[in-house]
Amino acid sequence: MKPVPRPPALSPLLPKGVLLAVGAAFLLGGCGEVAKGESEGPREYASIEWMDLLPGADFEALMNPPAWLDDIEEGSEADQVDSARLQRDPVGRRYLEALTSTAVVAEKDQQAVRLPGFVVPLEFDDRQRVTEFFLVPWFGACLHLPPPPPNQMLHVRYPRGLDLARLEDAFWVEGTLETTIVNREIGTSAYALDADLVRPYFLEGD
Repeated sequence: MKPVPRPPALSPLLPKGVLLAVGAAFLLGGCGEVAKGESEGPREYASIEWMDLLPGADFEALMNPPAWLDDIEEGSEADQVDSARLQRDPVGRRYLEALTSTAVVAEKDQQAVRLPGFVVPLEFDDRQRVTEFFLVPWFGACLHLPPPPPNQMLHVRYPRGLDLARLEDAFWVEGTLETTIVNREIGTSAYALDADLVRPYFLEGD
């Protein structure tokens, strides 16, 4: 019996700290505002939110999981949901598919974007700076929490390197988005980006 993760920002089964982190990444993403990248001079980046990367069908499936999942108490034995039960239910089956979906929003390909999230390190340089990582919507994803759906993960390449003091620190990432699948042992992403700039997260207007 395998644990079935709930969708980002939609589940009472997520720990409160995760919900707060997801709220920052989902709701404070800039709402479509445009920012100038420090490393690119006049180049402009459209601020997007994580839900902007979800195709409509996946969004609907994650927003409407089987009703019985809401009756499961966090930390109980039933919290380890039997995926076979979901497979027997058409709504549950579509929900499971959305949790592992690599479907993308094609219009986002090759767009210059700005997105906040948390860093899951993959590669380091000789100074122990992070040069390759997954950007995810909440702290702990792919580490001590299940990975998000692939279309809610971003594979980032950053050759200049990021000094990462704490995994719980959030960052803005700016660069050109690609719709391409990247597989790593800890997870799969349906989007990738060569970062022009990675900087600490801050609220809009700060």
